[in-house]
Amino acid sequence: MNQQLAGFAPTPVVARMENHGSTMLKVAMASGQDLFARAGSMVAYEGFVQYEPNPAAVRQVAGQWVTGEGTPIMKCSGDGLLYLADYGADVVVVNLDNDSISVNGTNLLAFDAHLQWGVERVKGLAKFAGQGLWNVTVAGTGWVAITSRGTPIVVDCGRGEDETYVDPDALVAWSPNLKVKGKRSFKASSLIGRGSGEAYQMAFSGQGMVVVQPSEDSTDRLRVRG
Repeated sequence: MNQQLAGFAPTPVVARMENHGSTMLKVAMASGQDLFARAGSMVAYEGFVQYEPNPAAVRQVAGQWVTGEGTPIMKCSGDGLLYLADYGADVVVVNLDNDSISVNGTNLLAFDAHLQWGVERVKGLAKFAGQGLWNVTVAGTGWVAITSRGTPIVVDCGRGEDETYVDPDALVAWSPNLKVKGKRSFKASSLIGRGSGEAYQMAFSGQGMVVVQPSEDSTDRLRVRG
């Protein structure tokens, strides 16, 4: 049996954050290198790792991140290997090098605690009622892990002058320097399937990228794991 399961054993550590398969994140924890992670995302750990749910430092930054159950972030510290996942969603690891990324709040899995970050409503959708979309902008040099409901596509918005349109429920992350605005449309096709009436999209323009997931299921948008 051990030989049959050997292929699923962890691989040697080569980076602070890396994938174990497509749906699990492995983090090499070390003293003084704290991590912020989505509350309830820990599935296993080796060594000595401590968790602090809803820490004071997070509450000060994300006090308006409305979830109904408080800020959905925990602080992880210690030495060892930490494994995180989010209901089988694909995990994408990003290594920022004096750069920044804006992530849909429900798609943010983990990031280095020393990075600069902030929470705000997506400005481009402020005038559209019911689109309570929150984004977390993370900047600096360090590691960030995001999730996607399926294999994402990365769209380069700088290839032409046309805007890139994305369904808000399929949006994962984008370059903070992109211009964002909301667009309302009404077509016969919007009366078919899961929705009806007016349809909303987010329009991105400028130099940068947009990460889109192959899912429009928003039932877990405000979910917090216990």
